[in-house]
Amino acid sequence: MSRYGAQFGPDLTFLGVDACDLDDVSSYADADVVVVGAPFDGGTSHRPGARFGPMAIRSTCYLPQDGSRPHLALRVDALRDIRVLDAGDVEMYSGDVERSISSLAAAVHKVAGSGAVPLVLGGDHTVTLPDATGVARHHGFGRVSMLHFDAHADTGDIEFGSLYGHGQPMRRLIESGALRGDRFLQIGLRGYWPGPETLGWMAEQRMRSFEMTEIGARGLDACLTEAFAIALDDCEGVFLSVDVDVCDPGHAPGTGTPEPGGLSARQLLDSVRRICLELPVVGVDIVEVAPPYDQSEITAYLANRVALEALSGIAARKRGLSHDPAGPLLDGR
Repeated sequence: MSRYGAQFGPDLTFLGVDACDLDDVSSYADADVVVVGAPFDGGTSHRPGARFGPMAIRSTCYLPQDGSRPHLALRVDALRDIRVLDAGDVEMYSGDVERSISSLAAAVHKVAGSGAVPLVLGGDHTVTLPDATGVARHHGFGRVSMLHFDAHADTGDIEFGSLYGHGQPMRRLIESGALRGDRFLQIGLRGYWPGPETLGWMAEQRMRSFEMTEIGARGLDACLTEAFAIALDDCEGVFLSVDVDVCDPGHAPGTGTPEPGGLSARQLLDSVRRICLELPVVGVDIVEVAPPYDQSEITAYLANRVALEALSGIAARKRGLSHDPAGPLLDGR
């Protein structure tokens, strides 16, 4: 598998974890999580730059790359308690979306087939189509639910004359049968898109969208609890897709389509931790980090911590821990 070099920064791994080669199954046979970079922004409709997201997410951290990240709340160390490897970046040419999608889907399928959880660093949200498809190919079409954090529904049909782009992956996933519309949970939607026709299509698929107005009225924890019950009904695993623009631009300015009025960084981190601790997560992607528009690396730092919260939750779950959102950490071993 091709790994990018100096064009996208030094050939580095996520916080210095060991590298693996997707063409050599033995190099990641014992992995719990394999990081895969998806440096693609050929599907953006506004500000480009997300192709540089994987490099930023991997490297933006003020702590030493010493193979340790102890989580103060969970009392786990994801980089030591589970085996995390980095397969580098998939070769994704932004001028050829179909080839890029195919390459990424094959890479993610390899990781899922090995028994590891793929953690994909995007890239614009186009990459969720191949990410979730690759996971579904292993676990079975219709057997994986989706928890999708985003300001936007990403359920458009044909945009700019194309079936593929960062505003359409969720429709393509449902149309293909990879994911079920009635097990598709969207959290943080707001703003002024999509229009009535697309919203009507979403209703026909029985998608459940928790808009920011509802989250504000009911509370995020209550909305997550409802989403979890739906996600676990008749599905074997959960795919978590995090678009950083789910956060208010004050917390994540470095993104292609910022929309005011979103979640705080704290709300997003707590949500990701809870999801990966309480649910059988079989795939994760973090998308739409666009470093050219970032301020003081605010967005890159947040995305790095989203990845660490996911890894820490997975590590805690593997140890048999559970979490009561209203109380202390419980040791269920």
